[in-house]
Amino acid sequence: MRVSLNIVSAEGNSRVKTLHLLRHAKSSWDEPGLADRERGLNRRGARDAPRMGRALAAMLPAMRLHVSSARRARLTLEGLCAGWPEIAGRAHAIDEDLYTFSAGDLRQWLALRDDEPSALFLIGHNPALTDLVNQLAGRGALANLPTAGYVQLALGVDHWSQLVQGCGTVVTCLFPRQLPRD
Repeated sequence: MRVSLNIVSAEGNSRVKTLHLLRHAKSSWDEPGLADRERGLNRRGARDAPRMGRALAAMLPAMRLHVSSARRARLTLEGLCAGWPEIAGRAHAIDEDLYTFSAGDLRQWLALRDDEPSALFLIGHNPALTDLVNQLAGRGALANLPTAGYVQLALGVDHWSQLVQGCGTVVTCLFPRQLPRD
């Protein structure tokens, strides 16, 4: 799904914040005693992360990613870098505050960001990501962000601290099942 937008802020200019969200790739449950944050990726997750990296490389400029500290999120970043070499050499941020399942926590994290850059890319977890999309873009905008699924939001705000319910529009969704098989 692609939508072209020209969102105008309350001040009358066309500055827009862009939020890129990616749910970590499919995690492994092979070690039942392992702490949640230490779980790695299963075979499908290890396959999907580079595939999504290649697809995103064809759509987006290289940028810094902010990543949950959970092992599965960090491994997803590694897989993205394998498929998207332009981001491999960038300094990405591993952030403990992104290891959350709460959309409210994510909104608080976003509100504390500096207003430059105008785009942020997060790798995190559900239900936080799906709930965040539905808060910012309206109920029912996204039924579920699947593992390794990506969504881009255009936000009609000038400052990250101005995020309110309904301020966003879904621009693009891309899920691994939509990609051609390798």
